Amino acid sequence: MTPSARISAIIDLLGQIEQPGTHANKTISKYFRNRRYIGSKDRRAISDSIFNILRHHARLLWWTNDGIARLRTIASLVLLDRKSQQEVIDLFNGDGYAPPSLTPSELKLLKSCMGKSVDDPSMPLWLSSEVPEWLLNEMQANWPLDLIEETNALNQPAPIDIRVNTLKASRDNALMLLNNDGIKAKPTPFSPIGLRIHGRVNLQITTAFKGGFIELQDEGSQLISFLVDAKMGQKTIDFCAGGGGKTLALAALMNDGGPLIACDVNSFRLNKMHKRLKRAGVTNVTPNLLAGLSDPWIEKTEASAHRVLLDTPCSGSGSWRRSPANKWQLTREKLKKNIERQTKIIDTASKLVQPGGRLIYSTCSVLRGENEEQIERFLEENRNFDIFPIPQLWNSVLDGNCPTTGPYLNLTPARHSTDGFFCAVLERIS
Repeated sequence: MTPSARISAIIDLLGQIEQPGTHANKTISKYFRNRRYIGSKDRRAISDSIFNILRHHARLLWWTNDGIARLRTIASLVLLDRKSQQEVIDLFNGDGYAPPSLTPSELKLLKSCMGKSVDDPSMPLWLSSEVPEWLLNEMQANWPLDLIEETNALNQPAPIDIRVNTLKASRDNALMLLNNDGIKAKPTPFSPIGLRIHGRVNLQITTAFKGGFIELQDEGSQLISFLVDAKMGQKTIDFCAGGGGKTLALAALMNDGGPLIACDVNSFRLNKMHKRLKRAGVTNVTPNLLAGLSDPWIEKTEASAHRVLLDTPCSGSGSWRRSPANKWQLTREKLKKNIERQTKIIDTASKLVQPGGRLIYSTCSVLRGENEEQIERFLEENRNFDIFPIPQLWNSVLDGNCPTTGPYLNLTPARHSTDGFFCAVLERIS
């Protein structure tokens, strides 16, 4: 592809991604899948440019006064890529697959950006922090001293974290397999079965992945799986199993001993899990499709589980560094509905826990409304549950220093180099 053709592809993809309900990674993958002629170098250059623009969305919007893809791309070429005025004009030449020539208003924008930085001292805090304006107060309440550090970390590219499947390999074995395929990885600081890769690699073509020796899983998610403290012979339920990431981790930690039940209301997600289970060599998982929160299975299974993991649907704010476009699709109304849905799920799933058993509530969110406030409400209304402090549990299931001193686990990219995760462990009192 010519440099101009790349710019056309960037503008096209940005226009698709900004549509409501779209997912950047899926949209980009589909775009390339339908255009096999685009080479790997071009794909990488286009993807990198798009995510760089998405991570500077608010600041580019400030410079352009308009969020349309073409204007953001023009501003990014100058403010982020440091192109000269003539270089940008040459890219927009209208020939072949190049984008149409710049209009007078676009030339005016181009000239106004020359010699400037994407950051400007006169920008409001929400713009320079790259968070929705309506969320700024909650972010400040959460991080009164570290707002800039935390929001900047949420806006940086994330590394690739891997969980070693201990049913098939040790961490050293997995490192050797990856090294044989030319991939360098290092142990994660907290998870004893985690590996981290900086940079972009295609893990799916490696022997380690094809053989089921590794799984993609953020270190924070691995730690929550440990905190479930699931044991062979104890009934464990993953109530919102989704694609099965934590289910697979629990299966390995239970040494493939059951019973382990993976529930979800989405048959597509549960069906996708079968292939992953087979590759990992897992046999102790029973997928269970629920018709909803009033499914008769829930009543039949009341007070029978030793452990219930509740990885609830949420805003996904803790994973914004992987999906920067998602933050701008979150609204007050969507967040309100998320919290209402979480309330119904935790109230329902808690009924499955037997006396002396535990409910493990987790989110990939950094918002108090989906985390601490949700737990505080639940405990106020359910006096038969009590907090099991994370530091106390950590010492029994993990080595090394616990990254939190309070009763809950709060992980962030800035402090722990993981995605943003919250976890509370609640024990049902006899």
